[in-house]
Amino acid sequence: MNLKMEKAEVEALLDQKFPQIHEGGRCYFIDWIKPLETQMRLKADHRHLRPGGTISGPSMMSLADLAAYVIILAEIGPVALAVTTSLNINFLNKPGPGDLLGHCKILKKGKRLIIVEVDIRSEGQDDLVAHATATYSVPPQT
Repeated sequence: MNLKMEKAEVEALLDQKFPQIHEGGRCYFIDWIKPLETQMRLKADHRHLRPGGTISGPSMMSLADLAAYVIILAEIGPVALAVTTSLNINFLNKPGPGDLLGHCKILKKGKRLIIVEVDIRSEGQDDLVAHATATYSVPPQT
């Protein structure tokens, strides 16, 4: 199974179409992409912390959504108008210090909808910090 876009191509598309995700400095990184799955990294800094020193829920949601978008682009090609139609996240444990890793897998790939799941862990830890599922709508190909 071949990818339609490799890691460098997805990174370039994100930089071109969504430069705002890097405002204040780059913090989201693609660790790797292979067929039907990817791993994203959040190098959390002060922007991502909530009172108590833990990483905020919105930061974890962004990691999950971005991981979903990355694997979908890799699978279907540069379809920038693929959009999130739903995102459900369960926060399971307080993140430890350091990077968060979002491991994303495609569960179902249809012509118009793609469903993924994302497991989020603190780097070096086995326990899940959060688990998300997302559905993306893919515009019809003309």
